[in-house]
Amino acid sequence: MTGEIVVPVVGLSALLPALVVVGAGGLVLLLDLLPPRASKAHLGTVALAGLVAALLVTVSRWGTDDRAFRDMVLLDNYALFFDVVICYAAALVVMLSMDYVGREGGESGEYYALVLFSTTGMLLLASAGDLIVVFLALELMSLSLYVLAGFFKTRLVSGEASMKYFLLGAFASSFLLYGIAMLYGATGSTNLDRIAGSPAARDGDPLYLVGLALLLVGFGFKISTVPFHMWAPDVYEGAPTSVTALIATGSKAAAFAALIRVLVVALRGLQPDWTALLWSLAVVTMTLGNLAALAQSNLKRMLAYSSIAHVGYMLVGLVAGGASGAGAVLFYLLAYTFTTIGAFGVLALCQRAGEEAVEVSEYAGLARRNPVLAATLALFLLSLIGIPPLAGFVAKFYLFGAAVRGGHVWLAVIAVLNSAVAAYYYLRVLVYMYMREPEAGGAGYVPSFAGGLALAIALIGVVALGVMPAPFADLAQGAVTPLLR
Repeated sequence: MTGEIVVPVVGLSALLPALVVVGAGGLVLLLDLLPPRASKAHLGTVALAGLVAALLVTVSRWGTDDRAFRDMVLLDNYALFFDVVICYAAALVVMLSMDYVGREGGESGEYYALVLFSTTGMLLLASAGDLIVVFLALELMSLSLYVLAGFFKTRLVSGEASMKYFLLGAFASSFLLYGIAMLYGATGSTNLDRIAGSPAARDGDPLYLVGLALLLVGFGFKISTVPFHMWAPDVYEGAPTSVTALIATGSKAAAFAALIRVLVVALRGLQPDWTALLWSLAVVTMTLGNLAALAQSNLKRMLAYSSIAHVGYMLVGLVAGGASGAGAVLFYLLAYTFTTIGAFGVLALCQRAGEEAVEVSEYAGLARRNPVLAATLALFLLSLIGIPPLAGFVAKFYLFGAAVRGGHVWLAVIAVLNSAVAAYYYLRVLVYMYMREPEAGGAGYVPSFAGGLALAIALIGVVALGVMPAPFADLAQGAVTPLLR
């Protein structure tokens, strides 16, 4: 009898989109060592090519159901939908960064590599079928974003943002890891399907319940729900604007992807309990986010509190439950990604006296100096309000409609009232752009072909999702339906 070493078969097809992105990140680091040393613009092109390749791979895999590492990684339509959202977000951020980081003195290969590595973590988070993969993917994403937030080393506010993000992120990760440990102790598994079918889940084991509570606290930090939102305004303000756009869209979409899978798979037996909890969180999150945004004069801080309010709206969909509620959240994330990247993209392309223009007053009279840019920002802000026929209106219509059909009428009423409150601080920016006299040395457009193209793509996305939402909404609902069986 000969001793043979049996090598297990490892199927990597479930990791294909993530492998393409991480491979592009490694290639960027290698090319960074080679000439030309004076300019790093070509590295942005390589990073963009890697993301486009990952997007094409994702689209080509639609309809497949690949699994790897004993169902720890799942590449189903649900993961593929989020992969599309994340790849679009990262690609638009890279396009905005090409001229922006060079202008701000931060152009380097490490920047693009970190964007790609954080995107890899986001893609893995969307495909996670096991809590161990959730934690590892979350840390890969977060560690890259911590460094990116402080990438402009000469700015004190950037270093402060990075440190706050790191400390609070590490605090959230400890909650998440402790919750995973307690769940494993209660159920003997970290696989989401096995957790759902364990006796501890059926019997309501106290260790199981505490573990789930800690898990939700960790996710609360990552998606910035109240009261775990403290980091968001300071990080959004201090981080480079292109990085802020990635944090506000890609990382939020990835965290929601993991949260929804955990809720509807591992916690399906406790749905009445977490629905009641999310009902309260949704109300508090959207209300505090909108009220705090009213007092902001800094556009990045205003959009930070606005993003917190939008998390509250998305929680409304989770409370509504079913394929219609969860599908509405997926569609909302797609619309929110295009809209938010567009808004931050305009800020990245505006300067005043060589500095970023981030104060509302600096945009006074922008419609006279640059009517096209003012109209572009206005459309993104109107979409965030929820004005038809833009994507934001349809996304909110689906969310609030799902809440009404699910019997949560008062929650839908509170969400609509919050949307009305939010209109004030968005419209205030439009008043400054169109109804105030231009100030000397006000915000001006900095020419950027790649940045302008990114804004055009985002604007097309916002209009297309508003005018023709049905195909995308059907894809979102079809992607989430298999999770609910």
